[in-house]
Amino acid sequence: MKAQRARRFWLVTLAAAVGVCVTASLGVWQLGRAANKRAWLAEREAQAALPAADWDALRDAQARGQLTAWAGRAVRLQGRWLSPATVWLDNRPMEGRAGFVVVTPLLPDGGGPAVLVQRGWLPRRLDDRQAIPALATPEGPVTVEGRLAPPPSLLFQLGPDAPGPIRQNIQLDAFAAEWRLTLLPMSVQQTAPPETAVDGTPLQRAWATVAVEPAKHVGYAVQWFGLAALISALYVWFQFLSPRRRAR
Repeated sequence: MKAQRARRFWLVTLAAAVGVCVTASLGVWQLGRAANKRAWLAEREAQAALPAADWDALRDAQARGQLTAWAGRAVRLQGRWLSPATVWLDNRPMEGRAGFVVVTPLLPDGGGPAVLVQRGWLPRRLDDRQAIPALATPEGPVTVEGRLAPPPSLLFQLGPDAPGPIRQNIQLDAFAAEWRLTLLPMSVQQTAPPETAVDGTPLQRAWATVAVEPAKHVGYAVQWFGLAALISALYVWFQFLSPRRRAR
């Protein structure tokens, strides 16, 4: 009987120790993610405070291998839209509504690598998933203002996208080969000038900086540490305090 009790005691002790270690480690991991995101956001704010970059600055940064570090940098680019290459990225909700992010390559007038511009978000018709809003794209020279950002995020999909205006993802290399383009490894999230669809619906440009704010990671960490504390408290109660009370 004593051996059985001892075995149970040590099994419970081991399980509690593993539970506390795992939950506490997850709390530390969440705090690390919060710190990393705070540092990343500080870098973005520093980039945003710099003067707007033009094509020459982007090409120079790319040649020096620094372009990806310019995320958040304001840009002001003159060029022409490659309208036939416009893609409507599906399953991109905004503020709880289903819709598309409109992406069009912008070609520099003087030649050189183009850049993908995330022009904004438009809602999807609920009665027809394949219908896309009518969007007039200027044919002549345009000036685009925005900020540098990584290419549109890749969503999970089964197999490659079929060619067409509505797609789940854009793979830069495949898209560049499809349209015989040279593309910069970053995109531009457009902020100006304002644009509207043919029906008068404005393109929304409430671009999220991060999917999860640092404060939420801190909140998750508190939850994990709280669970570790609960496991410890339950262990002490059932292994020591409760048996002593029964013995009395």
